[in-house]
Amino acid sequence: MERALEKLNEIRGELKARYLERDEVIDGTLIALLTNNHMLLIGPPGTAKSQLVSEVCNKIQGARYFQWLLTKFTAPEELFGAVSLKGLENDEYRRVTIGKLPEAHIVFLDEVFKASSSILNTLLTVMNERIYYNGTEVSDIPLISMFGASNELPSEEDELEALYDRFLLRYVVDYIKEDFRFLKLLQGEDSNSSETIITPKELEACKSQAMGTVLPANIMKLIGRIRTELNKKGIRPSDRRYKQSMSVIKAKAYLDGRKEVSEEDLRYLENVLWRDPGEKAEIQSVIHQALHGYKDRLRELIIQAKELDGYSKREWENEDLSIKANIEAQTKLKQIVSNVDELIEECEQRGKPTDDISKAKIEIEEIQKEILDRLVSGSEEMA
Repeated sequence: MERALEKLNEIRGELKARYLERDEVIDGTLIALLTNNHMLLIGPPGTAKSQLVSEVCNKIQGARYFQWLLTKFTAPEELFGAVSLKGLENDEYRRVTIGKLPEAHIVFLDEVFKASSSILNTLLTVMNERIYYNGTEVSDIPLISMFGASNELPSEEDELEALYDRFLLRYVVDYIKEDFRFLKLLQGEDSNSSETIITPKELEACKSQAMGTVLPANIMKLIGRIRTELNKKGIRPSDRRYKQSMSVIKAKAYLDGRKEVSEEDLRYLENVLWRDPGEKAEIQSVIHQALHGYKDRLRELIIQAKELDGYSKREWENEDLSIKANIEAQTKLKQIVSNVDELIEECEQRGKPTDDISKAKIEIEEIQKEILDRLVSGSEEMA
C-alpha cells in the first residue's frame, strides 16, 4: 500500500501547486478524509473554498459530490430530495435522495450556519452517525467528510453550537497576501498539470495505516500539559475534541511519511482546539511552550543559580551572616540541581538532546562546590 500513500502525496503536491497560500488547508482537507472528520472554512467569498473541495472529490475515483448554498429559506428537499409521490400513494413519507446529500461521499455546504432548525437536526445525525432517516427507513450513507463554509461564527448560546462543534478541523481562509503569488494567480500559471486519481480501496488502506500510527507516551504527556495551560487561559475545548484530535495528529504524521507521531505534529492542534479565531495565537504560544519551554526553564534555572552565587558572595556585616547566606544558597541550589535532573529525564524520554542541560548542571554544581568550600572555610575560622 506504499503506492497509495505516494498517490495521496502526489495529490497533495498538485493541489498545493494550484491553490496558492493554502498549504495548511490542503493538508487539513486530506486529514479530514483520512480520519472521516468534518472541516470548517471561515472566510469571505472568492477564496476558492468550494473549488478546492470539489477538486479533492474529483481525485477520488467514483466519489459523488454534493454542494449547496444555504439560506434561512432553504427547504429540506433541496438537500435531501423531494417527497416521493409514489410513496405517498402507499401512505409512506419518504424522499427521493438520488443526486442529493444522502448519496454523496463529499459534501460542501456554503453559509452552513444559515441552516433552519429542520435541516439542522438532520445534519447533526448525518455528520455524527452517518445515517439518514428516510421515512420509516434508516439508511447508512457513504459520507466521508462534510465541509462547511461561513463568513461568521455562531454565538455560544446559538442553537447552531452543536453543528459548529461537529467540525473538528477549522481554518480561517483569506485572500492571497503575497504580491508575487497574486500575480501568479492572475497570470494563470500552473506548475503541475498532472492529475493523480486515488481509488476508494486505496483511500481506505491509507485510512487504516494512518490510524495505526504510533502515539508515544511522551506525546500524551505533552497534550496533558497543553490542556492544563489552555485551561489557565480560559480556553477549554471539550474532552471529545481532545479525543478526536488524536486521529488528526496521527494522520498528519502518516501524511509526512512517519510511522510515529512526533512533537512537531502537535502544532496541528492549533487547527482543532480554537472556538474563536482570536484564540489561535494563544494556542500557538501554549503549544510552542510545551514543545520548547524546557529551554526557557533551563535558562531560568541558570539565572537563579548565578543570582544565588552573587548573593552568597556579598560582603556581609559579620561571618555569621555570611555563613547563613551560604547555607541558604546551598539549600536552594540543591533544589535547582534536582529541577535540572528532572529536565534531563524529561528530555531523554522525549528523545531531545541533553548536552546543554548536562553542561548547565556541571556549571551549577561548580557554584555549589564553591559555596560549600566557603562554608567549610568560614566554619573553621569561627572555630
